[in-house]
Amino acid sequence: MDSFKAALANKEPLLGTFIKTPHPHITEVLAQSGFATLCLDAEHAPFDRKDLDACILAAKANRQHAIIRIPNDHHDTILNALDLGADGVVIPHVKTAQQLSRVIEQCYYGPGGRGYAGSTRMAGYTTRGIEKNLEHNKHHTSVIAQIEDLEALDNLDAICQVSGLDCLFIGRMDLTVALGETDPNSENVKKIVNQIVATANRHGVTTGMFIANLDELESWLNEKVSLFLLGSDHSFMLSGARQLQQRFKQATSAT
Repeated sequence: MDSFKAALANKEPLLGTFIKTPHPHITEVLAQSGFATLCLDAEHAPFDRKDLDACILAAKANRQHAIIRIPNDHHDTILNALDLGADGVVIPHVKTAQQLSRVIEQCYYGPGGRGYAGSTRMAGYTTRGIEKNLEHNKHHTSVIAQIEDLEALDNLDAICQVSGLDCLFIGRMDLTVALGETDPNSENVKKIVNQIVATANRHGVTTGMFIANLDELESWLNEKVSLFLLGSDHSFMLSGARQLQQRFKQATSAT
């Protein structure tokens, strides 16, 4: 597979979706759908280590890139996600450059960083040598920092200058709440989101986001936003059920 990390660096338009159901069948099915990546949402859905292991296996078996939105920025959480073979991690609530620097260090092998093991899925279960594992870690691990707190806005220039950052992902719903709003489409929220994108663009940093209103897609693509994680397995089930029900109502009302 082509590198997801390289696609982020090239600022290619990338479409992914969230997976909220901790069962490998969901990942396996959606791996047939042509997404650039699937994001296992271990922050807001009940994924344990065994669930993540099975879902990453399902993705890799179908040559599907998969990233994990982890629940925190702890060293063992990051190590677990990457050892399982995830193509990257989405780090929630990144607020400072110092925090992000520490996280990035923990994503890579080296002094003070990620602990080395050659027996993991990422390492090919001992079938690759240490040099290949180090190269794979360097070229195929994506670090995506989620910006969703007011404190992060004050530190955004410094955050964008941290070496090793692959993408800023805008957590629009959390920003909405942090700003004291209830509508993610409010002018205040849109202003802040535009400021984040503009700052990232000024520093040459790739950006990503979730949007509920797909009518916004073209405008954000024009602003050079690259990664879109849209919808989820839950939303697909609900929308499919609603479409089926509506179609059935149309048929019954016509008879």
